[in-house]
Parts: sequence; C-alpha cells; structure tokens
Amino acid sequence: MRTKVYYMCAVLLMLSLLTPAGFSQNAQEEHLVGWWLFDDEKDEIGNWADVTLHGAKIEAGQLVVETGKWAHALDYTGPDITELTLATWVSLDDYAKTNGSALTLDKVTADQFCAIVWAERVDKQWMPGSSHFRRTQDFPDAVTEKPTGEMVFLAITYKDVKKQYEITGYRNGKSLGSFVMGDLRTWPAGDAEAIWGKRHVNGLAGPGELNAHIEESRIYNVALTEDEIQSLELGTLSVEPQGKLTTQWAKLKTK
Repeated sequence: MRTKVYYMCAVLLMLSLLTPAGFSQNAQEEHLVGWWLFDDEKDEIGNWADVTLHGAKIEAGQLVVETGKWAHALDYTGPDITELTLATWVSLDDYAKTNGSALTLDKVTADQFCAIVWAERVDKQWMPGSSHFRRTQDFPDAVTEKPTGEMVFLAITYKDVKKQYEITGYRNGKSLGSFVMGDLRTWPAGDAEAIWGKRHVNGLAGPGELNAHIEESRIYNVALTEDEIQSLELGTLSVEPQGKLTTQWAKLKTK
C-alpha cells in the first residue's frame, strides 16, 4: 500500500512539472468579460457585439489603429463591471504624444471611462486615463518607452478599497506602482463599450489618437493580483464555438 502511495505521488509530481506555464491562466476565468484575439471582429466570450472598424483594420491577427482610424465594440450583455482589469498587448508604430488608448472601457450614456492611454500627461509613458482625471495619477514607476517597436503587455487593475479604487499599473508583468483615487463606478449591460485608438468617444467622435498594432485585449470584472497578471500570456485560453471558456488551455495563435 505504501509503495502505491509513493507511486501516485511521483506521478502527480511529474504531471505538475509537465503542466504548461499558461495553465495558471484559469485564475479568474469566470470574471473574463471581454476577450479579443483580432483574428476577426468577434469577442471570444460573446458578451460584446462584433468590433466596428472606423478606418482601423484587422490584419494578420492584429488590430491596426492610426490617426483618425479607430474601433469599438458595443452592445455589452455581460455582468456589471465595477472592479476591473484592462489588459492589452500593443506595439507602437509612432511614439508621438497622441493621447490615444490601447484599450478603453467607456460608458455609452455618460462621460465615464477607464483607459490605457499613451502619453497624455508625460511624453512617451503609458498612464491610466479617466474622465476628468478622476481615476488618474502618474504611476510612481512608470517606464519611458524607447522607440523600438516592441510588443508590450500592459495591464491596469482597479480594486475596491473602502469604496475607492486602488489603481495599479503593470508593464510586461512588472508593477508600475499604485495609488488610491476615485469613487467606485459601474458599467452595466447595455451601457458599456470597448474602444481602441480613441481615448473615449461620445457617439462617433472623441479625443485622442493612437498609431499601433494591437495583438490581443481583455477586460475582467475583477482586479487581478500581481501573480495573476504575471500568468497571462498571448492567446493561451481556449473557447468553445459559442464563446464559452473551456478548462483546456492551449495556444490559439502561433506567430
């Protein structure tokens, strides 16, 4: 009997060593409310209408935005979003100070948004954009980007701390620091849109531009932890045809 137990333990250890690094991405699976791979216009979760392209284009598995060319997804049907995580993989084509966004969560009926914004306050730095700067400060450890055309993984989390947001930024999994600012807001079903390129919009017009290739974007309705942020990799979740997440993890994209 003891030999059998030892054998079972050895097998479990071997399986754990063979588990792919991306397996840990099932953390907060149930809170992933928007997921865009940009192989087409669809949200893989099925909570958003297809991406509408306003001059932007989908090319070779990436969303390409330029000055005057942006995109958004409307008709959100998922659960309310109060706590949140914005995550996106982006490569800049132009390092000019254009104030646009690599991913925005915007409320359709009000001036209420959170965004991953390029260089609105400080040249060549990513920052947390928000309506009237209500949820905006410069991250203590913000990185000044060099014009290398590097694909960078950016994430901003918004955690409920005593009815205010604790806002933390990440670049390639490394924390850029945190601050507490702004009262809690909610983006409900039927009153939310995801935006790429523009900082935010009112209908079909709004400020900010971005010149970039965006590989993948995600919205969670929870603030991911640092360990969970570090577990995220491009295209490593899988979905069933209806957009329902499975528990089988495999790369969908090979670049």
